[in-house]
Amino acid sequence: MRDHLIGKRYQPFVAEVDKWRVRFFARTIGETNPACFDEAVALKAGYRSLLAPLTLPFSLAMDFDQSLLVLEDLGADLKRAVHGEQEFVRFAEVFAGDIITGEQQISDIFEKKGGALLFVVTSTRLENQFGEHIGDMHTTIIVRQQQISSDSKGA
Repeated sequence: MRDHLIGKRYQPFVAEVDKWRVRFFARTIGETNPACFDEAVALKAGYRSLLAPLTLPFSLAMDFDQSLLVLEDLGADLKRAVHGEQEFVRFAEVFAGDIITGEQQISDIFEKKGGALLFVVTSTRLENQFGEHIGDMHTTIIVRQQQISSDSKGA
């Protein structure tokens, strides 16, 4: 398999969370919390700026092709890969104006269905500009692997 990739760390990405992005992302996912849209409401609620929705860091990671880096290392055909699962663990809020640093690591690789499906699990540690560990993202990518049929082995 590809066990040698387990534990591989990728170059950290750094992204600024701007107000436009917070509002756009919140609107896109159907968020209704006014602290995500109106800075006066956010400040009155005690936040330092607009409150970012929980899942916004995943879109930041996508801007830096984090999943594509893993698929490239696997030598996987992008047409055979799907996003299987996402988990978010948040330790602190994210706000407009924050600078988020994320470092992705491959935490597990395994097969199912007799090797027909390859599962790759990554973990991304997220920190803000204050060095505060704000959360973790765990992503599972599933790759449908090419199977050599027993009929074609002898051909």
